[in-house]
Amino acid sequence: MYKILFTHSYFLRFDAKQWAAGQPYPPLGTLYAAGLMREKGYEVDFLDTMFVESSEVAVAAIKKHKPDFFVIYDDGFNYLTKMCLTNMREAAFRMINIAKEHKCIVIVSSSDSTDHFEKYLQKGADFILIGEAELTLHELIEAINNDVRDFTSIEGLAFYRNNELIKTRRRNVLKELDSLPFPAWDLLDVSPYREMWMRHAGYFSMNMGTTRGCPFKCNWCAKPIYGNRYNSRSPQNVLDELKLMKSKFKFDHIWFCDDIFGLKPGWVKEFADLVNKEDFRFRFKIQARADLLLQEDYIRDLARAGCETVWMGAESGSQKILDAMDKGTTVDQIYEASRLLKKNGVQPCFFIQFGYPGEKKEDILKTIAMINELLPHELGISVSYPLPGTVFYERVKGELNEKANWTDSDELMLMFRNTFQPAFYKQLHRYVHKNYRLHLAIDNIKTIIRHPFETNFRKLKRAASLAYYLPATVFAKQKLESLQASPN
Repeated sequence: MYKILFTHSYFLRFDAKQWAAGQPYPPLGTLYAAGLMREKGYEVDFLDTMFVESSEVAVAAIKKHKPDFFVIYDDGFNYLTKMCLTNMREAAFRMINIAKEHKCIVIVSSSDSTDHFEKYLQKGADFILIGEAELTLHELIEAINNDVRDFTSIEGLAFYRNNELIKTRRRNVLKELDSLPFPAWDLLDVSPYREMWMRHAGYFSMNMGTTRGCPFKCNWCAKPIYGNRYNSRSPQNVLDELKLMKSKFKFDHIWFCDDIFGLKPGWVKEFADLVNKEDFRFRFKIQARADLLLQEDYIRDLARAGCETVWMGAESGSQKILDAMDKGTTVDQIYEASRLLKKNGVQPCFFIQFGYPGEKKEDILKTIAMINELLPHELGISVSYPLPGTVFYERVKGELNEKANWTDSDELMLMFRNTFQPAFYKQLHRYVHKNYRLHLAIDNIKTIIRHPFETNFRKLKRAASLAYYLPATVFAKQKLESLQASPN
């Protein structure tokens, strides 16, 4: 039976911003694929590139494990891998070269290779898996194992045959997610993940997926792997994996990395009932939309299950921009969802993006005002990033030229022409963060004045931060205004 060495192309050290943040999550998609292939009887090994310094690490791994197949299988659940950062692409290309030098059959599955399969094939990969790839991977290796030479009947595949590029029909996504084995967690050395989390955050968080896909159609959101279909694991299946992970890894916290958590009617209530029935205590965070957070019973069930934080795709405080994005939500819903979450002890956090086509100064000011008024628990700010396969990308691709991807997640370069110059948006990112921290400090001062006997160290520390953030915000605003005045 053939031997398979799995790896992925996300090198945390190549992304300075994420390395400094120190909150790494294992490559869940890679471990799912390894788990399935092992269940099918193949010998699998795993090279985790998360903490290594160079793609050259593949040399020693291949010499050690002597695989027949070298499979670069990136995590389709993590937005960082969906961004197709060029640092990671170049690392993947180098690992392809290394594996071919050692006579491996090279198979690649990722958002980037799905969008740019020709580039990966030209770099030496033998096969690219298009879209959701576990079943395609199994069928492909089974075919090779059985000495099949015609792969055109295998769905979700791109390859060269006699110098002709072949791309087969896209595979339908898997509906019965409970049919998949759990990720091959035993292949993971969890210690560097735990150590980095504890050092930077003081607790240890792990990731888990309960669903695949998203049925909503925001025109800037790419879905190269799972598409618009939405399929869910059963609450019991999720809890079974949670109990396994808790016993093995002793995690403190879970990030449910679904694009949309608990969309299926009744799912969250059933999950909360099971968690409480089995007295399984844990804390978790999710991602959701404002319009799905308007039912208080739903939020109570989230809280009852252990939900601590909800990251909401707020995006903008301007209804004009939300409509231009085809977001399908309203600013009023962001306000109401935030109110209901806070009322039930759940922390709302916002994803915000600036620089969407058509955004003017008044739209930016509306977004800043919304942030300052609602004061989310945390804030994630980016500039609009065109991903292949989206309406947004098609709208601006003529302006991208050779610059279509960031080098790393801290680049924050606006890659198309907009109202202001690219440097303005980088400074806007800095200003909004400082301004947000300033308003948090002011809010804590007000809270201390109103409730002096409920004061704790955290509130005092935030209140004291006013001394830094007040002048820092003033200076950041002055620089922003100077960039605003500069010609685009």
